Amino acid sequence: MTFSVRLEHDELDPERELRELISNSSGVGAVVSFLGIARPQGDRGMIEALVLEHHPVLTEPSMAAIAQEALKRFEVRHVHIAHRCGTIAPEKPIVFAGAAAEHRRAAFQAADYLMDRLKTDAIFWKREDGPAGPGWIEPTDADYAARERWDG
Repeated sequence: MTFSVRLEHDELDPERELRELISNSSGVGAVVSFLGIARPQGDRGMIEALVLEHHPVLTEPSMAAIAQEALKRFEVRHVHIAHRCGTIAPEKPIVFAGAAAEHRRAAFQAADYLMDRLKTDAIFWKREDGPAGPGWIEPTDADYAARERWDG
């Protein structure tokens, strides 16, 4: 069981990420991936850019801890996370999270788990910039509720 995580400062290439996930997953029967994309509209109106600030020492280890926990919880062979940081234009990829397993259910569950944890526990500071000015984004009650379902 292995994992790979990467904090991406440049544009995220979903095809590259999927190839990397698959290349690290020989002998599996299922590969499940999720691609998050920057929305063009938020609660405050149009979004010109999403800015993801990270901690140079803590962010990548927080992502690695999430990947390691997924490997412990689910029967998966490989987990892959690539997460953007910096300024991201609307409709550009933000995050790729994927899992490879012998069977589909474990791969689906692991990918779902990865996103619930990344949304609430990865160390990022998120801001939407738009005509209404900048606005910081925090995880919502729904994000925390989704994460809590894995605690039981």
